[in-house]
Amino acid sequence: MNNNIIDEIRSKLDIVNVISSYITLEKKGRNYFGLCPFHDDHKPSLSVSPEKQIYKCFVCGESGNVFNFVMNYEHLSFNETINLLAPMAGVSLNMEVKHDDKYDKYYNMMNLANDFYQNNLNSREGAKARKYLLERKLDQETIKTFNIGLSLNKRDVLTNMLMSKGMSLEDLNDIDLSNTNHDAFINRIMFPLHNANGKVIGFSGRIYNGEDLNKYQNTKETILFKKRENLFNYHRARDEIRKCKSVIVMEGFMAVIRAYTVGIKNCIATMGTALSVEQLNLIKKLSNNIYLCYDGDNAGHKATLANGEQFLKAGVNTKIIILNNNLDPDDYIIKYGAEAFQKLIDNAISYTDFKIKALKSSYNLSNVNDKTNYVNQVLLEISKEKDEIKREIMLKNLASETDVWYNTLEKKLFSMLEKEEKHDKLDEVVVKPKKQNGLNRAMDSLVYYMLNSPEAITFVDDSSVYIPDKPIRLIINEIIAYYNKYGKISEADFYTYLMDEKELLEVLKRILSVNYPEYSKEIIEENMKAIDNYNRTLEIKKLENLIKEETDITEQIKLMDKIRNLKLKEEKE
Repeated sequence: MNNNIIDEIRSKLDIVNVISSYITLEKKGRNYFGLCPFHDDHKPSLSVSPEKQIYKCFVCGESGNVFNFVMNYEHLSFNETINLLAPMAGVSLNMEVKHDDKYDKYYNMMNLANDFYQNNLNSREGAKARKYLLERKLDQETIKTFNIGLSLNKRDVLTNMLMSKGMSLEDLNDIDLSNTNHDAFINRIMFPLHNANGKVIGFSGRIYNGEDLNKYQNTKETILFKKRENLFNYHRARDEIRKCKSVIVMEGFMAVIRAYTVGIKNCIATMGTALSVEQLNLIKKLSNNIYLCYDGDNAGHKATLANGEQFLKAGVNTKIIILNNNLDPDDYIIKYGAEAFQKLIDNAISYTDFKIKALKSSYNLSNVNDKTNYVNQVLLEISKEKDEIKREIMLKNLASETDVWYNTLEKKLFSMLEKEEKHDKLDEVVVKPKKQNGLNRAMDSLVYYMLNSPEAITFVDDSSVYIPDKPIRLIINEIIAYYNKYGKISEADFYTYLMDEKELLEVLKRILSVNYPEYSKEIIEENMKAIDNYNRTLEIKKLENLIKEETDITEQIKLMDKIRNLKLKEEKE
């Protein structure tokens, strides 16, 4: 694609506006700050510069321009990112940018299987499955929206169909569409599973004939499908979640589908009660306001406590939607309707309140030891609350509930908070750049100043100094080439320019993660002198080694003269 179009897209986008559509940013001084979505961040460490149109994280070192952010956040290729951002910038692309993915052949197989399953459901052989879905109150529109299909009660019909289209059995086995020489899914209602970008990566098949089999069969872990890295309905709910500024996390996909049918479309499912770190980070990217809505049984209760704790530690505002009578969200909505479920959402309680209620049910408060343990446990939960007013209200409630003096509780709470503060200071990890020697610092500084000052580019270009580090030498050559071609340069534009040079891009990110003094010609001269001195010292050592190896006295004298001249040059400088 034409670089001018790419530069036009970037120049017409405000990086602050784009990034703030993904995460919350707060202005502090000249820059904006927010929680970094690229590592487990609890304190705002991502800085966004409207002046330079770049972002960088002071903890994990991730940095770049608007393209880099969207690519990393959305898990898109560069070309896919351009297609996404061009309309936002008001730039028309003559044709959609094509993207070659090494997994394209597998995605194609998944799409063919998905179409095949949907056709099966609409065929004569799908009548019984359609009746089952209708009895489950899933209408044709919902079936179409979620691409629900049917695997036939035949051993190898899908495998044969795909192989007739040139697909290899080995590839079909690799993505679990086939199992050795027959279909992986037989006689099940099929629900496609998508990745964050909406590509089909697997399936979940449900029995519907009352067979004595596992109710659900999911695609095994494959090169496409990794359960811990994906969430059901993520791609479909993303825009609705950003609009609502909250996300409802459920256990199973039927709960999500049911909520969708009654107009509650900001729901995703973990596809089980376990919550992985990868899933948590995906959810955090969508919203900082989480509603947990797991099944109302004992397993759902335990999952709510375990996963709520993870969200709390991640600094996420977490509320709990409480379902009674062992009902799951699907059953609850069918039995009581959308309005009743919406009331549950509106009346959701904080995770801390939910946990305190759970603690209370596990202690006998008429027993002194149990009451003491309960009070200490609740105080520990109160100490995690950041809002001082809410903390005081909770403390008063505890005093009233347990008949323990408020002052006693407050004193114990302050003691806990002091210990926690000391612990946080000990645990706080400030990731600093690796200590550099003078030479590395000098070379890195040249790159930084060249990206921020045309004078520095001219000074380096006119000099004859040799840059001993190859990646930095290549970067400097690219900066000079870029400036000579376009007559201007910026950090934001140069990130795009190096997009295909992964190694150089990582070096650039490292260099730009460090703060440098304000540009001056004197600093450039000092850096050039440090590099020149290093080169000279290296050359002298080489000559000294040659003298040791040389047996001809005349040649030795010539080499010593070269060393003397190099040292004289150094003294003059």
